[in-house]
Amino acid sequence: MRLFFGKYKKHLAIGFLAILFIVILILSFISESKRTESELSTSDTTQLKVLQEVKEKGELVAITDFNSINYFVYRGQTMGYQYELLKKYADHLGVDLKIKVNNNLEAKFDSLQQRKCDIIGIDLTVTKARKKRVDFTVPHSLSRQVLVQRKPEDFRRMSSRKIEEKVIRNQLDLAGKTIYVQKASSFVSRLKSLENEIGADIDIVESDYEAEQLVKLVAKGEIDYTVCDEHVAMVNRTYYDNIDIKTPVSFPQKLAWAVHKNADSLRVSVNRWLKEYKETAGYRMLYHKYFVSRKTAHKRNQEFHSISGGKISRYDDLIKEYSKLIDWDWRLLASLIYQESRFRPNIESWAGAKGLMQLMPNTAKRFGTTNLYDPEQNIRAGVRFIQYLEKRFEEKDTPSMDKIKFVLASYNVGLGHVLDARRLAEKYEADTNSWEAVDTFLLYKSLPKYYNDPVVRHGYARGEETYNFVNEIMQRYEHYKKLVPE
Repeated sequence: MRLFFGKYKKHLAIGFLAILFIVILILSFISESKRTESELSTSDTTQLKVLQEVKEKGELVAITDFNSINYFVYRGQTMGYQYELLKKYADHLGVDLKIKVNNNLEAKFDSLQQRKCDIIGIDLTVTKARKKRVDFTVPHSLSRQVLVQRKPEDFRRMSSRKIEEKVIRNQLDLAGKTIYVQKASSFVSRLKSLENEIGADIDIVESDYEAEQLVKLVAKGEIDYTVCDEHVAMVNRTYYDNIDIKTPVSFPQKLAWAVHKNADSLRVSVNRWLKEYKETAGYRMLYHKYFVSRKTAHKRNQEFHSISGGKISRYDDLIKEYSKLIDWDWRLLASLIYQESRFRPNIESWAGAKGLMQLMPNTAKRFGTTNLYDPEQNIRAGVRFIQYLEKRFEEKDTPSMDKIKFVLASYNVGLGHVLDARRLAEKYEADTNSWEAVDTFLLYKSLPKYYNDPVVRHGYARGEETYNFVNEIMQRYEHYKKLVPE
């Protein structure tokens, strides 16, 4: 009996200890939860606000580089690896993408820290020093840093072995060499580390030029050496066959975007999206398009590339000439023409609209045009049509940019539908001179309550198409202003 109770007490003690352990775990969990809630109620409250603010303002503001990889215009279309990647993320959030351009690295960091942008969208090497200033997203790619140098002048007549004898392959041979790199870049810190590793000085010149511009200077013989990320060097090698990029100066490094400190909600959102998107065929196609395909490299050397030629289309001179008649920035008119025809003069829509500005034959005839497939006649008639529309919005209280948006909307959906939207705005006591107020009622014109309203004279309209039409033209115009000179 004593043995029985002894065993019973032993099991009871073990059970009590187990219950006590569980209670301690529960109390610990509750304590941890309260601590987490407390942290969320302080610092994380501002962190959560960052993503909310982006969604509330309907706009992701990103800063990037203007170069032949990240952000440029080709044949009127906005392109670039970073631009397309940022655009896909903005689309994922359901917001517009606003791009700021600055090729100065320090200026980018300043812009982020001053909350003038939400994200730095470039190939930022993740370093300890930078982590003190910004928070990095997960890497969007990996790359080594490589030395960019010129091959011997007569390299085309030389064997591969002879070329190898003439170029630098051993990092020890960088001692005493002058290497130009972008100011405040990770290339500067890497070369300083390399000085310690090889036990000799390297003449490091920090330049205001960004990496791609420095590669061009090497190719032209204006400087002898620069350092850049390998995938950038690979792209530029297709433009300049006289450069050598085979000498690495670093191990593979993480390249990421950056958000400002305490922007955890935005960083976590980007990370989740990037991890998923990088697993898709779409990402692989995007990467191949900019870093593997020779077609993309070939485009850079054409006159309709904003880097090399600075032209939007072959019709720039005509667009510049006729834009003066309506006092528009020619790049705005170019954006409208791109929207309508992608600069294809012989195109015809399913509805019978023809040519660069997609004019209907009756409209063209009204404005004195007989051949809609002739680029000059088409642009002239399109501009005269715009002049006609502008006269219908000559109220003194209408801001000039709102007036332009009313004209663009009328060009797309018809003047009557836009005037209907203004009458609806007036009925519901909205500002009839503000596009942001009127566009709402243009969207409403697809709803029976509104297109059956007595003030509406032209019935149903697919307002969403026109809303997108105006937005896309204006967004493209903003890109043109950044990338194409006046």
